[in-house]
Amino acid sequence: MRLRKILALGLATILTFALVGCGSKTKTSSSDDVTKAGSAYQQIVWGETGKDITATIKWFDHRTDLDANGKLAEYIAEFNKTYPSIKVEVETTTTYADDALLRLTSNDWGDIMMIPAVAKAELGNYFISFGDYESLNKDYNYITNWMFEDQVYGLPSTATAQGIVYNKKVFEKAGITAIPKTPDEFIAALQAIKDKTDAIPLYTNYFAEWTMGAWDAYIGGSANGNADYQNLVLPYTSNPLTDRGDGTGPYAVYKILYDACNKGLIEDDYTTTDWESCKGKINNGEIATMVLGSWAVPQMQAAGDNAADIGYMTFPITVNGKQYASAGPDYCYGINKFSSEDNQLASMLFVKFMVEKSGFSYNEGGLPALRSDTKLPELYSAFQGVDFLVDTPAETGKENVLSDLNADSELMFNQGGNKKIMEIVEHGVNNDKSFDDIMKDWNKSWTDAQATEGVEVTQ
Repeated sequence: MRLRKILALGLATILTFALVGCGSKTKTSSSDDVTKAGSAYQQIVWGETGKDITATIKWFDHRTDLDANGKLAEYIAEFNKTYPSIKVEVETTTTYADDALLRLTSNDWGDIMMIPAVAKAELGNYFISFGDYESLNKDYNYITNWMFEDQVYGLPSTATAQGIVYNKKVFEKAGITAIPKTPDEFIAALQAIKDKTDAIPLYTNYFAEWTMGAWDAYIGGSANGNADYQNLVLPYTSNPLTDRGDGTGPYAVYKILYDACNKGLIEDDYTTTDWESCKGKINNGEIATMVLGSWAVPQMQAAGDNAADIGYMTFPITVNGKQYASAGPDYCYGINKFSSEDNQLASMLFVKFMVEKSGFSYNEGGLPALRSDTKLPELYSAFQGVDFLVDTPAETGKENVLSDLNADSELMFNQGGNKKIMEIVEHGVNNDKSFDDIMKDWNKSWTDAQATEGVEVTQ
């Protein structure tokens, strides 16, 4: 058993003991609790339910930028116009993904959390259910990420499609007249930018670490044109990091990064990248491209005087003549199952406001989480003719197969596997390990994990 899985099991064990010592705040888990919580959320009548509640709730969030510029406070103030007796205290952190997991062990995070990378089987140990999938699916998009045994434990704050943030003016200066649609075309575009402009062709954001995990988001629908790939194909595929020879699949995604690093098409020193300052740099044309979800576009546009120069393009992979974009939720709201009933209801009201009433998703350049909202932000104008693909959920009873393989292999695809991608940058720049050798190691780790978990390989 590998270290990451040992740590994951340890986290669950620590949580079990921690909850025993939570005193009167601790509740026992039962199907009745799940049904009750889900029913409570779905029966909310906005402006009427909970009008008599006086509560102070704590929201643990990842958007340090919106906290710093006062935007989160503005959303809370708008919520308080309807519910003035519910005080919302927000806490943000720049290392949210790690901090959130650690805070779960002590139950010291408040009432609302953006759900971090926990095993789906553990969701009911931490969070209340908003309801069953069939009921919620009538009103909400993108609710399967944090679903277990038909119960939905997380509602999306917003949703994103996967592409690349770029500076249009830099592309024009480099003579690039069409959006690259294949890995070769993209690398050629980066080379043209290096040859004809002063801009950094591809900014890795290596030093921030968490930003590197963005590359994982393209290995599903974007790279395969198949919504089933992430949950129904990848776990059961032998050697999934193999070159298909046609510029598609996970191999092609990561090779783009390796080739850019190996050919000197990134910043001069990847160890000195800076997340906050990169926003202004791409805004003013010092950076040409960054591989990030569409959530990043508003931040880049707001970082200077050249918002109109910031565009969002499809990821450069074409499958049988057509392009696809993986789409899914950004962080999802989860509500603490150990909060008091008043705080749980107050939290439900605030989540309902953020998802349905606040306009947050559209304001942040996201795809609508609410089915009745069909308005798309302008940033998706380059996605004409592109199919948005939402990952098909895992089969019932097999929800944990992918997360177990991720833990055993330590590859952690789409679950915070930033370190492996950072190694691509390191080896690409240093030219001390070929890309095929990296992929050979990853394939072995995956195959060994399949054997350890007893997964039947069918692909």
